[in-house]
Parts: sequence; structure tokens; C-alpha cells
Amino acid sequence: MLIRYSRWDGSQSLPDLDADDLIAAMSDDLLSDGDLRRALQRLLQRGVPGRDGQRAPGLQELLKQLSQRRQERLDRYDLGSALEDIKRKLEDVIRTEREGIRQRLAPQAAATKEAALDALPPDPAGRIRALQDYAFVDPEAHRLFEELLRSLRQQMLKPFLSGLQQALEGMTPADLARLREMLQDLNRMLRQRADGGEPDFQAFRDRWGQHFSGVESLDQLLQQIGRQMAQMQSLLASLSPEHRAQLEDTLRSLLLRDERLDAALAQLAMHLDALLPMDELRPRYDFSGGDEVTLQEAMRLMEELQQMDRLERQLGRAKGPEELATVDPAEVERLLGPEAARELERLRDLARMLEEAGYLERRGDRLELTARAIRKIADKALHDIFAHLKRDRFGRHAVERRGAGGDRTDETKGYEYGDPFLLDLKETLMNAVARGGPVTPVRLAPDDFEVFRTELSTQAATVVMLDMSRSMLNSGLFLPAKKVALALHALIRGQFPRDTLHIVGFSLYAREFTAEQLPRLAWSDWNVGTNMHAAFMLSRRLLGRQKSGNRQIIMITDGEPTAHLEGDGAEFAYPPTRRTLQETLKEVRRCTRESITINTFMLERSTTLMAFVEQMARINRGRAFFATPERLGEYVVVDYVRGKRRARG
Repeated sequence: MLIRYSRWDGSQSLPDLDADDLIAAMSDDLLSDGDLRRALQRLLQRGVPGRDGQRAPGLQELLKQLSQRRQERLDRYDLGSALEDIKRKLEDVIRTEREGIRQRLAPQAAATKEAALDALPPDPAGRIRALQDYAFVDPEAHRLFEELLRSLRQQMLKPFLSGLQQALEGMTPADLARLREMLQDLNRMLRQRADGGEPDFQAFRDRWGQHFSGVESLDQLLQQIGRQMAQMQSLLASLSPEHRAQLEDTLRSLLLRDERLDAALAQLAMHLDALLPMDELRPRYDFSGGDEVTLQEAMRLMEELQQMDRLERQLGRAKGPEELATVDPAEVERLLGPEAARELERLRDLARMLEEAGYLERRGDRLELTARAIRKIADKALHDIFAHLKRDRFGRHAVERRGAGGDRTDETKGYEYGDPFLLDLKETLMNAVARGGPVTPVRLAPDDFEVFRTELSTQAATVVMLDMSRSMLNSGLFLPAKKVALALHALIRGQFPRDTLHIVGFSLYAREFTAEQLPRLAWSDWNVGTNMHAAFMLSRRLLGRQKSGNRQIIMITDGEPTAHLEGDGAEFAYPPTRRTLQETLKEVRRCTRESITINTFMLERSTTLMAFVEQMARINRGRAFFATPERLGEYVVVDYVRGKRRARG
């Protein structure tokens, strides 16, 4: 079967997420450090792998698409063309006025007006200042100039006062007076806030609220004005120094007739700088394209880019579903499209899905794994191991041993007296047909009967001893070791329910852990040293309670013993002392006298470890294996099953 993989671009149709897939995708992260919140965070970042090879996108994919969208705009547009657009519109005004002069005035009067136009400064700011005092002859030229002034004033003042649309369009002296009055009230509130006071926002809202729809508090008002102000500042910062100076001068020329308004706006900018993270809100953008834009289009472009930046910060700071709940799906849809908005909703629902499936439960304000989740993680660990095994790797072989009971195998044999009558009907009929030919009815003879073979299962008690020393944790070996313990737990629970399994972790001391505790195990201050002595003692006590005749210890380690129990405490030394080695081997002898087999799986090939394990093997007659972390699970599980089952014939 051919499967094609492609990077998610927002257009693919993906299957609904499944809670089983989610917990499986989180299992390794949960086992690596035991932190559920971090595992959820990494799942949100990377997305969820599906069963068909596709991966439902995570936050990393959304962030990458957001970055691509932003870069597309930077590569497309020429921001400096906004100033060129103003220059062209001024040229249109002057050309229209010249044509009107020639049509409407006598030659001598026309020459005087033309001379006035010839004397206009070459820069846009100078021309705007001069034309505001100029007496237009042509009505159309006058209309074009007023339209240009109105558009520029809207773009200049809208970042601060987007609600005063009518005032921005007309800009009568009365409008300017109300604008100054509102700015005074706003600046007064901001001074009080800066001085640690609590301004009367409600009084301001009662008077001016009609200009700021949807604003419910002073903080919301600050954010709205600050973002809109930052759009103009980002535009200026993104221009070349020459274009920036020209545009700043051009915009200032619009307010020279009202110095008080200019001062009020400057004061507002100062307050916003003090109360908001304006440096974060007004980034510089590097445009490199050739498409021209008007000033109005450039401002809309700044707004879109800053919305992208804001969304990028929100997604980048999201540590869990709670933070994602603050992201507006409508904004995601506007910037990235409807499919991205749907993916955001799916990511936000991860924790809820896991709760509803019974894998997570809330304890106060925290989420915790349930026992069902631990079982699922253990089943996943076992499944991963068997996925790498071939069918014949168990090394089963037939022996001359018969008796009732046991597990049915896939192998068949001719029936003999005393065999369990587990009839293979298909093979039995085929034997009869082969003997008597294709006739009906088919007549059966005793020699035609074919039965399934069975296996004899022996009851066993096992302790898995997990080295939890610092070297195991720092080298990443503890994760495969934990997965092996969980896989054995799942194997015994599902196939050998009469068996018992204990899990002992050891470093400076030894402790028994339940399978439910394994995912949460992480490094702590007591993870110093390798106290096999204490671990063998605890394992021997645990196995001493079992009546099973088959008792074994499976030890997984990466180093020789470096600690032993002495009195009421533990003695640690590296390199290991002779006493540590002797005390550990004494405990090995005690295990041997109690018929406890010790099988050791080494994750390192150090000469000191191999030498010590050889001494243990001579005493205990147990076996020793070297296993890489990737194959550890296969070694342990195969060895366990091999020791458990003997095929019967």
C-alpha cells in the first residue's frame, strides 16, 4: 500500500481526533518526566498523529502558517509608495487648478495665480501647508484638495480616536474643540492612573462612550487606542529614513493651525508609552515588494500585520487548553482561514475529550491521570514492543508433555487419547476428504480428528527492579525502562492474570511503586547512587510473600552498585567500595538460597558493570543481557514469555 505524506496547509480534510489517539500520543511525554501539564503542552505544540499516517496540526503548524502569511505581505508590497501616492494626488490638485486658471481667468490674473503655484515648495508637507492658505480658482481642484486633507487627517487621528468618524470627516472648528476637550479628559485619567490613582472611567464613558463602542473599562480603552496608535508608529518605523521624515512632516502639517490639539496628542502618546508595552506593539516590518499602496491601504496592512503578531504571541504563550481558550477563533479565521479556526477549536477541546473518555479527572484546579489512562499507556507500551517483534521470535518449541488445561495455540495435531478436545473442524474435514475422496456425505474416522495444541502456563511472581540513578535519568534510559515495566504490567494483566508483578525503583534507597505511579516518576534529590543492595533486600521480601514456585527478579540498570545500606542509612561512594560490592553479593546469595532467579538487562557496556554482573550470574545462575534502549522492551518481554510458556503436544 502506498501512502503519501504532505505538510498541512489548511486545505486537507482530517479525521476527527480520538481520545485513544490522544493518550497514545502523550504516553512517551508522560513517561519521560511525569508532568501531565507539560505533556499536554507538547501535544498542543506538535499536533496529534493519526492512525493513517496524517498528523492533525498543532500550534507549531498554525504558527508556521501565520509566519508564511506575514512574509507573503512583506514580499509583496512597497510601503514607500504610500508617500508617492500623496505626491501624485497633490500633483493632480495642482494640475487641475492650472487647467481651471487658464479656462476661468484673464491672462494677467492667470499669470499671477500660476506664479503662486510655481512658488509652492517641492515637498508634500510644504505644499499642504501652502495650499491650505491658497484661494482656489477651480472648484474641482479645491474638492480634490479637501478630500486629500480629510483622508490624511482620518489616517493621522484614527489611530487615537477611531470613534470620532464624523468629526474626522468634517473637522469643523466645533469638531476640533470637542476633540481637544475629549483628549483633555482622557489625558487627565491617564495622569491619575500613572500616579497610582483610580480614575472615574464611568464619568468619561457617560460623556464620550458613544465614540468607543464595546469598551467597558479604562484598560480596554488603553489597549484599543494603543494598538491603533501603534499602527501609525509601525508604518513610520518601517519606512526608509527619508520617507519617514517626509511623512511625519506631512502629517504634522495638517495640525499646524491647532497647536493645542497637536500638544494634546503628543501628551496622549507620552502617557501610552508609560502605561503600555508600546515597543512590543509597534514593530518595524521589512517590506521588499513592488506593489504600490495608498496611505489608507498601508494603515490597513499595518493593522493586519499587528493582528498577526498579537495572535502569534497568544499562540506562542499557550501552555495548555486554558490559555488557548483566550484566543479568538474569529480572529484565527480572519487571518488564517476557516480550516485553521476549526483546528484551533479541536486543540482547545483536547482536555475535555480526555476527561469525557475517562483518561483525565479534575482534582481542584488540576488535571490528573486516571487508572484507566495508566492502563491505556501500559497497553500502548506493550503494543509498541510487539509491533517490532516477528511472530517466531518467542522461540516456542514442542516438548513431550501432556495434560489438561493451558492456552490454545495456532498449531494443530492428530488427536490422541488424553488430549483436550479442541477440535479444528476444517482440518478434520479435509483429512476425511483426503482419505475417502470428494463424496457425500463425508464420513469421519478416528484418525481424521485434528485438535489444536495447547500450552502449559506456569504461575510466576516477578519483581522488576528499575535503576533510577541520575545517570539513567540524564541519559534518557529511564523512559524505556519505565515503558518495559508498564508493558509487563499490561502483559500480565491481560494474558497471565494469575501472575504477580512488583515494581521496585532504586537509587540511594529502594522503594516499591505501583504501575499507576510510574508515569509520574521523575528526578528528585534522592536519585543519587545505585543501591542494588537495598533493592534486592526489598525484592526478596516482596517475593517471600508469594506461594508461586517461579520467582524472579528482572533488573534493568546502566551501572555497577555504588551504594549499600549501613545501619539506619545508606553509604554512597563512587567508584564503588569493596564493602558495597560485598554487601550486594551477599544479598544475591540470599536470593539464590530462596530460589529467586535474577536476570539482568544492562543498558551500558562498561567493564565494571559487566564484571559485577558476571559475579552475580556465577552465584545465582541467572542470565545477563546487553540491550540497547530501543530493543530493551523486546528483550524483556520475550524472555518473560519464553520463561512462562512451554508448548504441549
